[in-house]
Amino acid sequence: MSTPTGESDLTSEFLPGHVTAESTAVFCPTDIIPRDKSRSAISGPPKEEMEAFHGMKKNTPPLLPVPSQSSSSSDGLSIHATMTSQGTKRKRESIIESPLTTDMIMENVRQIMKRFTKNSDQIDKGNRKKATIGISGTSGEGKSSLLSAILGKKDLLPSGCFGACTAVVTQVEANLTDSNYITEIELFSKEEWDKELKDLFSVLSDESEDRDDELYEIAVEKINAVYGNDADEKTLEELKNDAKFAKIESFLSTNKEKSNSFSKSDVSEFAKYVASYIQHSESSSGGWYWPLVKSVKIKIPDCRELLEHIVLVDIPGSGDCNKIRDDLWKSKLRECSSVWIISAINRAITDSAPWGILKHCTEELGPGGECKSINFICTKTDDIDPENYVRCAQLPTDQIPEDKDQKKVNILDRNENAKMKVKKKFKKSKLKKIFSTDDQFQVFTVSSKAFFDPSLNLESCETEIPKLQDELRTLNKSMNRELVRDYVNEAKGTLLLIQSGQLDVDKKMMEMKVVELEENLKMSLNELGKYFDSIYSDLEQCLSKGVDESEKSCVASTKKLIAPNKDGRGFHKTLGALCKNDGCYSSKNRNTVLDLNKTLAKHLHECIDEDFSKIFPVTETTGMSVQEQINKFSIIQSDSANPSSPMQHFEDFIKTEETKLTTLLSGDIVDMKKLIYSSIQITIQNKMASCYEEAAAVTGTGSMKRRQDLLITTVDEIKHDMFNKAKMKVLKKLNNLKLHIMDALEKKLKKAIERSQSQTSKIIREDVSGYIEQLERLSDQLSD
Repeated sequence: MSTPTGESDLTSEFLPGHVTAESTAVFCPTDIIPRDKSRSAISGPPKEEMEAFHGMKKNTPPLLPVPSQSSSSSDGLSIHATMTSQGTKRKRESIIESPLTTDMIMENVRQIMKRFTKNSDQIDKGNRKKATIGISGTSGEGKSSLLSAILGKKDLLPSGCFGACTAVVTQVEANLTDSNYITEIELFSKEEWDKELKDLFSVLSDESEDRDDELYEIAVEKINAVYGNDADEKTLEELKNDAKFAKIESFLSTNKEKSNSFSKSDVSEFAKYVASYIQHSESSSGGWYWPLVKSVKIKIPDCRELLEHIVLVDIPGSGDCNKIRDDLWKSKLRECSSVWIISAINRAITDSAPWGILKHCTEELGPGGECKSINFICTKTDDIDPENYVRCAQLPTDQIPEDKDQKKVNILDRNENAKMKVKKKFKKSKLKKIFSTDDQFQVFTVSSKAFFDPSLNLESCETEIPKLQDELRTLNKSMNRELVRDYVNEAKGTLLLIQSGQLDVDKKMMEMKVVELEENLKMSLNELGKYFDSIYSDLEQCLSKGVDESEKSCVASTKKLIAPNKDGRGFHKTLGALCKNDGCYSSKNRNTVLDLNKTLAKHLHECIDEDFSKIFPVTETTGMSVQEQINKFSIIQSDSANPSSPMQHFEDFIKTEETKLTTLLSGDIVDMKKLIYSSIQITIQNKMASCYEEAAAVTGTGSMKRRQDLLITTVDEIKHDMFNKAKMKVLKKLNNLKLHIMDALEKKLKKAIERSQSQTSKIIREDVSGYIEQLERLSDQLSD
């Protein structure tokens, strides 16, 4: 029995991308290249060098060649004609430059920074994680064909004979290093598989009339997939004497400390190898390893334009009684910034599986995750019987022009009807409150087959594959611009730090400015603290209400879930699976999900959802979100210095550091938000863990009734302590977030003040104002 993973309350450990001293600087001042020591600090640089800095004519690295204005670029950006130089009274001359791509902007910045730093070619991508798009759909719905078409690689991923392989989490991303196809397989450990196998044979040994047939089928499918036909008819001891068993044992032991990786330049060879890990064929049992697999990572070459900053995750569409894999796909769902729900067009409305994801994953897709949009994708639009469709849809055949392809007309008509019906059905779901705008929920009707086969008479745009490619391309460009903007700001910060040391600043004036900024920091942190105290108080009230409602209703809710007033035949195995899986049971197609932890957490979640969505919104501004408070946090007053002030570069450097810090903290806020929200259910699961373990061990006559009584009694006995602990866990994690943010702001900005102050006392003089202006122009293009 696996126990739920505990959570750390250390603010420096709970966030994978938390702010550290190292994470706030790409260009380090200690890496500044030393100048010629023979130069006089008083006389300054030679005249020709000063001309280069001020006029940008001689020694300044020129902008790289750019395309003509009539040409177009993949991510062309326009440039502001004029800007006012900061720290000087002179204005820039009006200039008209052709658009630059982000790659060209990056190269320009590198050329500038080569003069001043040793690591100008480096860019820190670790602090900005890739966007995750979750793709969910049951077997046979065309997921693999869809992904292959979007990536322009026919038959890249195996399809056609998918079985329970959809239980494997498959991740697809770009290979940015070479032209090979690469896969990395994460396997269960030998110990994990031994436990899984024992549980599977326990299911097979049940010969009672009320056994759970679905669990039985899953067990048969898994055992035969790995060990061959009729392996399920053996006992576990008999199977252990089989040569295949020893082979699997050796295979898992060999790959215990490393992922099983494979690289091929030939796509056919690659696809064949990957198939054995994510595919299953009923006609050829044995030698299929998907039951042993936790996840598969596939890296595809030549798709930088679509996937450089994006990861596609094939989230399982079928249920799995294995808790490790079940927890994995839920965690992946919470990471998704967008989710694509896949269903064949002829079953898009009636199929329970795709709508089951939307029904049972509201927490993961809503306040407990970071999903910004949902795309419902109807596949196989080319699969149509024109005569049958005309008859069923009652279409007048005489209205179709003779020169038109009847099948194509019917396809396009059905596509429009499907879009209308899916949108109408979605409006009735709980998620409509969260994904309320047209761009947050879109419907696509696609044909992967017609995309590769022109003979099917559908134009490329009519397959709607290009629309999905454009979605990826747009998101990828947006993330690339953000990354380049961060890079430009890093460079600008370094040059501003250098420039702040060039001006003759009165020591007393500097001391006064430092005192002013430190006082501003203290006041700003105080205001931020008041904000956090306010939202703490609001959530505490909501949680207290949730605790009261939960205590009153939890016993009745538990009885309703685990002791339904219906024929109990077959339910005792479902209940047993729920106990073994720490309180959660999912049917194979996920149209039935029984989650006692989620049921018990329901009132607490409902009571905080409205306020929580305002404090941690996914997209829109609310006026009370944590991110908005961080965005407006500044220790520089808007009127504190004029453009000609010798302190201007000093303040500009501080502003740049504030921008960098805001970017880093935004990721921390999203990560911690998910931990705060999920802590309610995790706390309940932890409190119920020993009860689940005890109930799972109950066997024999009347076991179902004894399990039910044990669960109900436990919930009643621990309800007060359990719900109050869940409440306090939320508040503690919220306070941890407050401490983490305020600590980061205080330490990093104090350090920025100290760095800028110390720079003014350095002897080396180098006028870099011209380069700063050039970086500002590049930054303007990214903001346009």
